[in-house]
Amino acid sequence: MTYRFIAALCLTAFVCSVPANAAEIKSSVEVNGKTADVWAKVGDWCAIADWHPAVATCEEAEAGGKKMRTLTTGDGAVIKETMTGSGDTSYAYQIDESPLPVENYTARFAVEGEGDKASIVWTASFDPKGDEAEAVKVMQGIFDGGLEAIKKSME
Repeated sequence: MTYRFIAALCLTAFVCSVPANAAEIKSSVEVNGKTADVWAKVGDWCAIADWHPAVATCEEAEAGGKKMRTLTTGDGAVIKETMTGSGDTSYAYQIDESPLPVENYTARFAVEGEGDKASIVWTASFDPKGDEAEAVKVMQGIFDGGLEAIKKSME
């Protein structure tokens, strides 16, 4: 009887520790260029305003040793993000405030590859606010739109 109780307790703890509504998305695009050259064009923390068609402005700030950015879209929506990590050709971030249908959002933006081809890979994990399929569709559209704009600009 004790074994069954412990097994049930472990299963309950496992199920309760996994977010019920977690969603993940990934988008990537291959472009011509060496990884370092592509990163130089798209990898700056506020470069998103240069390549993403939905982002009108990006304002950079720092507080407590953390980099932050405030993105304003063409229609006036404001998204506040904090960088949570970075590498030579990548950065990770979280959304702190936004009108997007997500919460607990974390993402990674990276340029990878060798030779004269590079892959830009954008991944995210989040809890949808409301309908998961709709939240995934919105976020996937943001990723795909941004990466397609980069690809066009590099052709």
